[in-house]
Amino acid sequence: MDSLQNQLLVAMPSLDDPFFGRTVTYICEHNDEGAMGIVLNHPIDLSVSELLTQLDIAHDGQSLNAKQAVVAGGPVQPDRGFILHSPKAGYSSSISLNDELMLTTSRDILEDLASSKAPEKFLLALGYAGWSAGQLEQEIADNSWLVLPASSLVIFDLAHDEKWQGAALHNGISLWQLSNTAGHA
Repeated sequence: MDSLQNQLLVAMPSLDDPFFGRTVTYICEHNDEGAMGIVLNHPIDLSVSELLTQLDIAHDGQSLNAKQAVVAGGPVQPDRGFILHSPKAGYSSSISLNDELMLTTSRDILEDLASSKAPEKFLLALGYAGWSAGQLEQEIADNSWLVLPASSLVIFDLAHDEKWQGAALHNGISLWQLSNTAGHA
């Protein structure tokens, strides 16, 4: 099995799931035990500033970063924060995912998000998407997901409502021209 870590899962147009329909998910980890990812384009009615206020973290509520929408990163542990961000060392609970991306789950990054100390680019998600061993591979075989190379442009620079089609277009694919049936050679 090839690892899908550092790939994007783009929901196929036929995926009729209330949470995952028309989503783009970044795969943070994928191994024999399963997979973990962050949905990138499911904004919730909560800004970074509002979340920081709820957590009693002092911040500049007028900064551009504070006005960013928080996303629902997945249905697992929706009360836990996950921050995908451009490289910036020094946080107590970070892992480097690749040369362009880190994942941090510690509170110390929250104190930086709406300040000049914030990573250059970030996406704050509540919760994550998880798959048990073999589950994601089966969903891909069932034609639920299009697997594409991850791109920081898609992760950070496209508006949430542009990410689903934009991820595919960035790779030369029009989602509406894809068949709903999987082909197996």
